[in-house]
Amino acid sequence: MNETLPGNLIRIARPDGAGQEPEPLNLGERVRGLRKARGWTLEQAARRAGLARSTLSKIENGQMSPTYDALKKLAVGLQISVPQLFTPPQRDQISGRMAVTKAGEGARHATATYEHELLGEALSRKRMLPYRARIRARTVEEFDNWVRHDGEEFLYVLTGVIRLYTEFYKPIEMRRGDSVYYDAAMGHNVISVSDEDATILWVTSPG
Repeated sequence: MNETLPGNLIRIARPDGAGQEPEPLNLGERVRGLRKARGWTLEQAARRAGLARSTLSKIENGQMSPTYDALKKLAVGLQISVPQLFTPPQRDQISGRMAVTKAGEGARHATATYEHELLGEALSRKRMLPYRARIRARTVEEFDNWVRHDGEEFLYVLTGVIRLYTEFYKPIEMRRGDSVYYDAAMGHNVISVSDEDATILWVTSPG
């Protein structure tokens, strides 16, 4: 359980229940950090939260402990939940992972209907699966069944014209620059309707 300490500090209990003494979180610094991360001035943040500028200033400087009503207003103004006010920033979780894929150097995987070029392949356990695809199919009959899988998917047309078929919607014709975000568990297929094979960028969440 969280514990209120003198000086506007909140001691955050460790979620793993470990016996180590948890470090106190400075609520004022936390609020100031959240405000600055949004690029807001003190006046702007106070107005969004429905608080007086002087009140917010005192909270940020540890000169007063906010009431629960003030905490709720702060959370609404910062567009977060009240518990998130007491969640320390995860600076220690920055991994610095990065993978560069030069044009045409992605791992390739071809099927009868699509030719995929996997991007960012050097990284394991990715939260997104990006790949470039050349759409070979010209009719939906070329697919044995709907393509469906866990997660969500973002599609962006790079070249050509495609038609997106989905289980619950009418077919959509899409051109260069068009995009769509959808539930990947919903059946979906893509075909080219331009003379040349269309190319698209697909980004899939694993689930």
